Amino acid sequence: MIIDGLQCGHFDRAAFQALQAGKVGGVVVTCGFWEGAVESLDSLGRWRDLVRENADVAEIALTAADVKRIGESGKVAVILGYQNSNLFDGRIRFVEFFAELGVRVVQLTYNNQNELGGSCYEAEDSGLARFGKEVVREMNKAGILVDCSHVGDRTTLDAIEASSKPIAVTHANATALFEHKRNKSTDVLKALRETGGVIGCATYRNITGDFYCKTIENWCTMVAKTVEIAGIDSVAIGTDRSHNFTPPDYAWMRQGRWTRGVDYGAGSAAKPGKQPPPDWFHNVEDMQIIPNGLRSVGFSEEEVAKITHGNWLRLYGATFA
Repeated sequence: MIIDGLQCGHFDRAAFQALQAGKVGGVVVTCGFWEGAVESLDSLGRWRDLVRENADVAEIALTAADVKRIGESGKVAVILGYQNSNLFDGRIRFVEFFAELGVRVVQLTYNNQNELGGSCYEAEDSGLARFGKEVVREMNKAGILVDCSHVGDRTTLDAIEASSKPIAVTHANATALFEHKRNKSTDVLKALRETGGVIGCATYRNITGDFYCKTIENWCTMVAKTVEIAGIDSVAIGTDRSHNFTPPDYAWMRQGRWTRGVDYGAGSAAKPGKQPPPDWFHNVEDMQIIPNGLRSVGFSEEEVAKITHGNWLRLYGATFA
């Protein structure tokens, strides 16, 4: 079974079936980027309807045991997540409310600094704010995994220190392997290793690079090099794959309501639009080749199991309660 630490986009029945064909038993979905509390409730309602209408192929998971059970049954375990903390609307008590509604993963910041802390794209990372520390502690209590994928390195290290439970970088790569503001420093990866956190290695070309996107063996070599830094127990999969995205979706994801201008996100003026997927990963179904790819670069069966699903299940077990 494969667990993907983060995907986004407009899911439908075909998306669930593609995940099934790719041997993906669990996936953290993106329920929102910039939306406030009411819009986030709307999104949860739509996700519940979608899963209910496709109950034969998908089910919402609330615990690590749910993820394992659903995945092993042949269905897709849907783990509800957000790529920003705007859903809490600056209200500490909303953390518990959203946890009770099934939210299990929340990223502290998304591209811009907010009232919790600094983002990866700010000129200076402010670190975790007082409110951010309160939210991290509240997420620990409520059973929501702290995600620091788009968070600045200083704020990420502060979050690791403030959290009583291990945290995640659900979809990023090592800066030491491909330099990009979205990727994570060696200090962050070592801190994850020391605290039981997990990084999900991404396949998004802008933060992975053409070389590691060329073949499955190249990408799995990147995973192996990440293991050398973070350790075998702290590396997993977080593709950052999108479903049915259109240009307006990319504009919302990158620009939200915060600017009148153009923002390229992880791209650039030279690479402004949708980037092609890895050469080995044209379809979601292609995820099924990852285990053999990992074996081809020297991982044992036990190590393949940890990277493909075991490390996420351990982390979910430590945080979703």
